[in-house]
Amino acid sequence: MQHKTPIGVFDSGYGGLTVLKEMVALLPQYDFIYLGDNARAPYGTRSFESVYQYTLESVQWLFEKNCHLVVLACNTASAKALRSIQQIDLQKMGNEKRVLGVIRPTTELIGSYSKSNHIGILATSGTVSSQSYPIEIGKFFPKAKVFQQACPMLVPLVENNELRNSGCDFFVKKYVDQLLQQSSDIDTILLGCTHFPLLYDKIREYCPPSIQIISQGEIVANSLADYLHRHTRIESRLSQNSEREFYTTDSALEFDQHASLFYGKDIAAKHAQLKNS
Repeated sequence: MQHKTPIGVFDSGYGGLTVLKEMVALLPQYDFIYLGDNARAPYGTRSFESVYQYTLESVQWLFEKNCHLVVLACNTASAKALRSIQQIDLQKMGNEKRVLGVIRPTTELIGSYSKSNHIGILATSGTVSSQSYPIEIGKFFPKAKVFQQACPMLVPLVENNELRNSGCDFFVKKYVDQLLQQSSDIDTILLGCTHFPLLYDKIREYCPPSIQIISQGEIVANSLADYLHRHTRIESRLSQNSEREFYTTDSALEFDQHASLFYGKDIAAKHAQLKNS
């Protein structure tokens, strides 16, 4: 009898928990293993080479935990590492393994939200510099004009739970203003970092009410459900015991203290030792 496997979910730290939360809400029957590489976070300011190497090591760790399907719930990892892993590394690991990201499912839909074809992206410096969003959106919506704003201070503010601090307001307003100064026709803003949904209310406060603000979690969860519906052989191999496991490359105790902010409930994580973490 074929052994059943959980779904692996990877992020550089905590942000992917906002995506996992939506996956669990939509697909509660499946088992999930989450890995946060907190010891080497943040990824947003690191080089392509470092992000690729860290992401590959984390994916390999999840494969060793028997996750044959892994979702990179991290925009920076999806932007800087996913293509190389899919095109080069998976070829060496056997055709039964799959790695998915968060950028492709988002770009397939984001243009349909905009009436003006002017789309704004708030993201990390790494995601912005990769140009992944303009390139991918252009494939599905050739008429769309994409405007990006790097927000290097927002991830540290979220992870240090400074959401109600006046400094947080300062930086949110600064980045939103810088984005909107690029085009007065922006009518849709994508939160291109999985940390940013926690700042939704503040971003909403500094945006005109006519602008839509889109988070990725629900889009990615729906995309995963559709993927499993279309790939029945992969879906048939997934375990369905509604079990969740959480791992971090840093302190499990510290991870637990912050994770509920992103996941919406308390968790008990374990330490994961990666090769170079």
